[in-house]
Amino acid sequence: MHASRILLFALLPLFASCQVFSEKPKTDSAIPTRLQGELSLDAGQLLLRPCQEQRHFVITNDGATSIMRDAAELLADGPGPLFADLRGQLAASQRTGVDGQLTLSRVYRLQREGPGCDDPNFKRTTLHASGQEPGWSVTVSSQGLVLNRAGQEPLALPYLEEQLPENRLNLTSEANGQRLELWAAPQRCVDSMSGAVQHLSAELRLNGQVMRGCAYFGGARED
Repeated sequence: MHASRILLFALLPLFASCQVFSEKPKTDSAIPTRLQGELSLDAGQLLLRPCQEQRHFVITNDGATSIMRDAAELLADGPGPLFADLRGQLAASQRTGVDGQLTLSRVYRLQREGPGCDDPNFKRTTLHASGQEPGWSVTVSSQGLVLNRAGQEPLALPYLEEQLPENRLNLTSEANGQRLELWAAPQRCVDSMSGAVQHLSAELRLNGQVMRGCAYFGGARED
């Protein structure tokens, strides 16, 4: 047999072994999970009970978010759990009486008011923004956006979305005599009336009027 062929056959097992050891298997535990549920404080630790479940997860933060401070401020307003919309890594916990731990990477929302787990539109919503004085809200889905303003009928509009640097968003609409622009940017934002904490700041420009508020991604979007 030719010498070059002998060398090639001898190296084939080496190539195969390199391929096997260079590929690391992916595990489900490494995939971030988004959970909504009730957040409560127990023995100095935050516990999350997901919606329609009886499991409880200890929240660990590692300084990635301000959830401990935000939750403490909201819970100080009165007894009862908070609604939380969180994202992080699920893992086992050494604490007895719980089902695991969630190490946070993002807090989408913390709030005392609102439908929480009973929101029928959450799974269809891609973005929700709202503000105060004057009160307004914009709910966005794949079907379009709906603008709500105090004292006026809801207004459904088509829109165009533009992805901008630094994970910012711009939505625009010109229909039914309205000129609307909605800007959203990653920034911790606190509602001035309810104290709810959301992960996006928002600015609504409607026919030249500028209104500011907060926003969060709905269940139909996980950026």
